[in-house]
Amino acid sequence: MAYRSLVLGAFASTSLAASVVTPRDPVPPGFVAAPYYPAPHGGWVASWEEAYSKAEALVSQMTLAEKTNITSGIGIFMGNTGSAERLGFPRMCLQDSALGVSSADNVTAFPAGITTGATFDKKLIYARGVAIGEEHRGKGTNVYLGPSVGPLGRKPLGGRNWEGFGSDPVLQAKAAALTIKGVQEQGIIATIKHLIGNEQEMYRMYNPFQPGYSANIDDRTLHELYLWPFAESVHAGVGSAMTAYNAVNGSACSQHSYLINGILKDELGFQGFVMSDWLSHISGVDSALAGLDMNMPGDTNIPLFGFSNWHYELSRSVLNGSVPLDRLNDMVTRIVATWYKFGQDRDHPRPNFSSNTRDRDGLLYPAALFSPKGQVNWFVNVQADHYLIAREVAQDAITLLKNNGSFLPLTTSQSLHVFGTAAQVNPDGPNACMNRACNKGTLGMGWGSGVADYPYLDDPISAIRKRVPDVKFFNTDGFPWFHPTPSPDDVAIVFITSDAGENSFTVEGNNGDRNSAKLAAWHNGDELVRKTAEKYNNVIVVAQTVGPLDLESWIDNPRVKGVLFQHLPGQEAGESLANILFGDVSPSGHLPYSITKRANDFPDSIANLRGFAFGQVQDTYSEGLYIDYRWLNKEKIRPRFAFGHGLSYTNFSFDATIESVTPLSLVPPARAPKGSTPVYSTEIPPASEAYWPEGFNRIWRYLYSWLNKNDADNAYAVGIAGVKKYNYPAGYSTAQKPGPAAGGGEGGNPALWDIAFRVPVTVKNTGDTFSGRASVQAYVQYPEGIPYDTPVVQLRDFEKTRVLAPGEEDTVTVELTRKDLSVWDTELQNWVVPGVGGKRYTVWIGEASDRLFTACYTDTGVCEGGRVPPV
Repeated sequence: MAYRSLVLGAFASTSLAASVVTPRDPVPPGFVAAPYYPAPHGGWVASWEEAYSKAEALVSQMTLAEKTNITSGIGIFMGNTGSAERLGFPRMCLQDSALGVSSADNVTAFPAGITTGATFDKKLIYARGVAIGEEHRGKGTNVYLGPSVGPLGRKPLGGRNWEGFGSDPVLQAKAAALTIKGVQEQGIIATIKHLIGNEQEMYRMYNPFQPGYSANIDDRTLHELYLWPFAESVHAGVGSAMTAYNAVNGSACSQHSYLINGILKDELGFQGFVMSDWLSHISGVDSALAGLDMNMPGDTNIPLFGFSNWHYELSRSVLNGSVPLDRLNDMVTRIVATWYKFGQDRDHPRPNFSSNTRDRDGLLYPAALFSPKGQVNWFVNVQADHYLIAREVAQDAITLLKNNGSFLPLTTSQSLHVFGTAAQVNPDGPNACMNRACNKGTLGMGWGSGVADYPYLDDPISAIRKRVPDVKFFNTDGFPWFHPTPSPDDVAIVFITSDAGENSFTVEGNNGDRNSAKLAAWHNGDELVRKTAEKYNNVIVVAQTVGPLDLESWIDNPRVKGVLFQHLPGQEAGESLANILFGDVSPSGHLPYSITKRANDFPDSIANLRGFAFGQVQDTYSEGLYIDYRWLNKEKIRPRFAFGHGLSYTNFSFDATIESVTPLSLVPPARAPKGSTPVYSTEIPPASEAYWPEGFNRIWRYLYSWLNKNDADNAYAVGIAGVKKYNYPAGYSTAQKPGPAAGGGEGGNPALWDIAFRVPVTVKNTGDTFSGRASVQAYVQYPEGIPYDTPVVQLRDFEKTRVLAPGEEDTVTVELTRKDLSVWDTELQNWVVPGVGGKRYTVWIGEASDRLFTACYTDTGVCEGGRVPPV
């Protein structure tokens, strides 16, 4: 049994048919949450046909109460979804986290998403996904609540940016798709989250006094930035999706018919099921009609007394006709079909752990006032050799930002002095703080629901001592008052940190998001660097951080010889770092975000969090397409370190050619019509299908789908009389749509993934001492004179070479699809290739967004080195 970390939100009505949503607060002009009804049926994509056929056969045998039971969790702390055990459909175990299996023993604490993104290594990202999937299967979970691509990383201060892969839609998209592939190949359902606009933690939740903030996003920005990773994840076949806590353009994401019905299920052709984030369910009928398929954990926003907006209320609303049986059938079929799709009907293990206790025996119904005890933990070890993958990710993500005079790597004969508490594991234990909600000792992950328990934490000082036993360690975040004068050759290694997490916890005054507009290191880390550099000629800075930092007070100091970003390394923080420090491996990580010189190098809409307001907080994306390096390039602002930056101990040369593959038309070919979907009776079922079983012993706060006989009979009488009591939303309809032109398959029109150009790149290690791996990054510059405003360059693909010895070469190939060369046309509501007719796209090849070496031209098929890039 499992549960997620929770944040309490708003009270909600316990009567579905009478559920009323407070009128929306006004949003700025031009931002619209248009209605889109009905919820599209699932099952029309060929690759899901077999799963839907099986689901149809099972669902057709279910009673009303069985159907409504599996669409919700059974209550906070109680476990997970309801079941239809009579027919062999079990309770489904849904479990975080962003970096492994949360709230469980004997698991691997993998490096975080932001660390994984910094590898720019597709093979390694996939391997991590496989390992996470294997551990979830071994623990008996059904649904992995990851990966996260929302937040995208729009705001450097955003609290949960570290759960995702970086501040670029393509980096996020490719990493998410590879993670999904790896996880789902193990028979575990992956969940893409959070749909959408959850770019800050503060004021995200609906509560009794205030709605969650509204992320106000225009149509083109939505498609080209924030929706892009979701589309790629759907194209990869992701089985479930989770809505965000906040609103978009004034409408709560959990009941946003345009986002769920219109975009996710119709335009993107999503075939799986859509769940709410924990305790974000604020309505009954409205959310069902808007396309939500599963309510987690089943309770109303304030989970005190065992009330739900679905379960028994959903049974009532189907009986009284408020929710069409057709909608319920599709909800249930989507859930069951996904279960079949990933083979979970075939010997899938049941959960063998509890999130509520580490003891063998525990409460069987933890939220109940009185609960029997029984065995809840079987202590199954699922780690296998996954530490090797975790260590490789942590190691290959380490990003060398500065290396003056090639001071690094170090030698074991040098005199080393280490400063900073982050060099050593928390003395209270690596798991001492609940959900890692503290910043004490080595920082391997942020805090919140996206964490995992460490089986151990290999800290940096232990790994350094293995190589240099007499290293001096000053376990302090302040420079010692009485410190002997170091010798000119002594080397100081200074560890600094910056933490963030979910809004469910406050850590050192940070309510999820980082509250320092200057992005300063925590615990006076910047002062520690400065004071150390006053004493030592040779200083190496190691940062364990959730995101960018303000380095300006010391980065130009000539005594600061090297700077390494470890990001969030997980359990393998020590050996992974030591391998880089001492030159066993050359660093090959690259920044998954930009580091600016000033916080106000970004516009206010990005640089700052939205603060308190009476009514709904408005977070308007006035910067449009221009976040991170896109904004800096547009405004000609040179960052301290640009997106993609990362040094090596060696050097590389790049030689590229370009090959045209598929000729492109202005818009994709017409989509194919939808295939058939399951067909059920639409007659209201008998009231008896929702009666409480006679003599049933109820568990307090456990959520059930049955109704008292009188309540069921009364609801049924209303339903068969055809009396429509529910005030349906504007634009409501029950007629299925053929789907938009931009759709036609999982992720959108299948032609969007046609390969337009291939660019083979031969990389040579031109150094004479160190082996290393190169990151090949491909950025597209759109043609001049097109009627669309586009960023100067945009990342579109990346690959990483194998390890190259001095003089060795390797050829990797980056690819550009139709979508990579398109823009979203808001009038046509389709993807348009503005360069058709021979207009020149320039494909820039390099190793960072500001280190582009070779220009390849799509009109001539020529690649030229030594060209001056546009940034």
